[in-house]
Amino acid sequence: MNIPQWPIGNERELELLKEVLNSNQWGGYSEFVGRFEEAFAAFQHCTYGVAAANGTVTLEIALQAAGVGPGDEVIVPGISFISTASAVSRVGATPVFVDIEPYSFNMDPDRAAAAISPKTKAILVVHFGGPLADMDRLMALASERNIILIEDAAHAHGSEWSGRRAGSMGVAGSFSFQNSKVMTSGEGGIVVTRDADFAERTRSLANQGRRTGQGWFTHYTLAANYRLSAWQAAVLLAQLERLPEQIRQRNHNAALLRKELAEIDGITFQQIPPQVNANSYYLLLGRIDKDKLGMTRNEFHKGVTEAGIPCTPFYPHPLYGNPIYQQGGCRVEPCPVSEACILDAFWLPHRVLMGDEETTHEIAAAIKEVVAHKVA
Repeated sequence: MNIPQWPIGNERELELLKEVLNSNQWGGYSEFVGRFEEAFAAFQHCTYGVAAANGTVTLEIALQAAGVGPGDEVIVPGISFISTASAVSRVGATPVFVDIEPYSFNMDPDRAAAAISPKTKAILVVHFGGPLADMDRLMALASERNIILIEDAAHAHGSEWSGRRAGSMGVAGSFSFQNSKVMTSGEGGIVVTRDADFAERTRSLANQGRRTGQGWFTHYTLAANYRLSAWQAAVLLAQLERLPEQIRQRNHNAALLRKELAEIDGITFQQIPPQVNANSYYLLLGRIDKDKLGMTRNEFHKGVTEAGIPCTPFYPHPLYGNPIYQQGGCRVEPCPVSEACILDAFWLPHRVLMGDEETTHEIAAAIKEVVAHKVA
């Protein structure tokens, strides 16, 4: 099967990198960084963008800019990458883990509402795999309870909810450009927002406490240097140019793959709400019903990988199962769905959806063969 490798680059990246090479500014003050911040923010329906070293620090500085700190609680989903929780801990606040919905893999708004306490300062919602969480209900909840809503959109470049793009509905959105993401510079991240004051606070935190228009040696806030380099910005400008067509291709192939595998009883793919009118498809997620399929998730994973299809058997534990949170420093609400997904869920990375139609048919045929033979 001709499944493409990732990342994908071409002459456009080289062209822009040569421009950086021939410039006199390779660091975070390069015009390339400013161009990328403006272009990506606009792409996500926001006004301001603050690029930084990676998506972990952009979560941290977004929380700091929102005033989250010691004594505060932040509601996070039980399923996500560690950065969603560790960013909360690193600013001195307490992550409160709540369950996800059974087949959206996104935060359950009812569980979020039930977890609110007098200490709750923010909800950090993750758009897991690409499709957005239920932003209608989460925005309403945040507004009713006077809670800050921040979007962890590391998986959701270009994804939309009712025509509004990820990152544009909370006070801010954080994106990652790590090597596996649907657009990448190897490492990198950005905070987007429509709030000018929030953007300025974020930029100061990413730029050693400086203020826009003030002197290089004048620092107003205790901060660090998280600036993105011109090299990364150049690569990301090229990546952004081809992202819309890549999203179209992944959606086409995902629909084709879902259709061909629909006859298999025992595989349920991630539910995409009708409000999600654009989906980046960072991951194609599914859950295995071992009684209907006749094989466990681990047996399915083994067979699919041996057939040459990249596949990951979900996370080994919920976020609160990490050793750091087994020691405390968090609040854990009941998360039965999260714990069930650890045993029965899987994902295919987005490069599986980047081939041509013939490759997609071959992938579907290989998965059917695995299931038919009950590979153990």
